[in-house]
Parts: sequence; structure tokens; C-alpha cells
Amino acid sequence: MRLINRYPSRSGGLMLLLLPFIVLMAVYFTGSSLRLKVNPDDKLLPSATQMSAAIEKVAFNEDKRTGEYLLWADTVSSLRRLGIGLVVSAVIALVAAIATGSFPLVSATLSPFITVVSMIPPLAVLPILFIVFGLDELSKVVLIVVGITPMIIRDLHSRAREIPAELWIKAQTLGATSWTLILRLVLPQLLPRLLVAMRLSLGAAWLFLIAAEAIASTDGLGYRIFLVRRYLAMDVILPYVAWITLLAWLTDELLRRLTQWSFPWYGGGAR
Repeated sequence: MRLINRYPSRSGGLMLLLLPFIVLMAVYFTGSSLRLKVNPDDKLLPSATQMSAAIEKVAFNEDKRTGEYLLWADTVSSLRRLGIGLVVSAVIALVAAIATGSFPLVSATLSPFITVVSMIPPLAVLPILFIVFGLDELSKVVLIVVGITPMIIRDLHSRAREIPAELWIKAQTLGATSWTLILRLVLPQLLPRLLVAMRLSLGAAWLFLIAAEAIASTDGLGYRIFLVRRYLAMDVILPYVAWITLLAWLTDELLRRLTQWSFPWYGGGAR
């Protein structure tokens, strides 16, 4: 049997899935053990015990200054900003994509502009956002929106342009109006693709969120990481990074399952 036609069994697939994580953890803890053996005060590669103690401190002990459980308070703040940013981006992108994908005059006007805007590095305009919107919540949400909305619009626009011309012609022959075409033809094609595009934008959204929190914030996962870096507190930083990764994966999985449940006919949400 050719190698390209060989598929893992159920148990074998699980082992292959876990293998990279097992190797990564083995390499890390081996290196940590060697460094701590030479220098017990080394902070670069903390041991599992040190990280467990740090997690217990930030997750299960109240902070003496604020009276909060820092990990959970930071998580709530970051997820709130991320959620608002994703929802606002999705609404703007869907409306813009429907307009540019359905009306040639709108497409001719806005498509080149959206293409140019999508090329602007969002982090380059972060100081402008802080000046215009201040250092509160709004500027952080706006950065996420500015960062991911143009790319989602372009993705949805491409999907709208892929709708076969025969469908447009047949629907109009049967008497469909412009709004009927949008509601019955364009929108059903764009909604599942919107969820997929949001999944693809999650990494960038988290990047912009962490950057904004690191520069100007008093709470949030990004704020905490950059706050403790001055103390070389890798026992806090590494668990926070792992926690952010887990949250991102859970969000991605939620969107994937929502796509499968809402649009079972759409193959783009199968993975």
C-alpha cells in the first residue's frame, strides 16, 4: 500500500495527535531539570513544581491589593474584549461583503479601498488609536476590529464572487428582486464562510489584543504577562501563554462546531 493511502487507526490517531505535545514537554522538562541542577535559582526554565505554585497563587489565592483572583479576572477582561471585537468585526465584514459581492457599483468603489486598508499593519496605527480613542477599552476593541475586519471582508467577498452566474440569472428570471437575491442566495453562502473566516482570524485577533493590553491596560492576560516579565517570572509567563493557547483552541473549536451544527451542508467547517 502506498504511504499516501495509509491512515491511522482510532487509537493510532490519538497517539499521533499527542506525540508532538509529549515530545515538547519531554524536551522542556529535560532542559529545565539540567538547568536547575546547575543553578537552583535559574528562572529561565522553571520546573513543574514552580509553575504549579505560581498557578495556585494567581488562580486560587486572592490578590492582596485588588482582592481578585488574578488569572480569572484577567481571563474575563481579555475574553470580553476579544468577544466584542470579533462580533463587531463579523457584523461589519458581513454587511460590507454583501454590498461588495452583490452590487457591482459598490464593489467598484469599495473593493480597491478595502484591499489597500488590509495592507496597513494594524500595530503601526496603535498609537493613533490610543490618541483618538484613549487608553480605555474602546481602543483595544478598535485595534482588533481594524486588524481583522479587512481580511474577513476580502475572504467573504471572494466567496460571494464564487457564486455561479447561472444562479443569479435563474433567480432573476424567476422574478427575484435585489433584496431577495441577497437574502436567499448571497446570505446563505456567506454566513458559514463568515464563521470559517473568524476561525482563521483568531490568531491575529489574539495578537492585537495582547499587544494592546501590554501597552496600555491595567488588567488582562497580555497585561499580566508584560507586567511580570520585569521580574523574569517565567513560572507565571509560561502558564499564561499555555492558558491563552488553550482559550484560543477552545474558541476555534466552538466556532467549528457551530459551523457544523448550523450549516451541516457546508464542507468548509469540517476541520
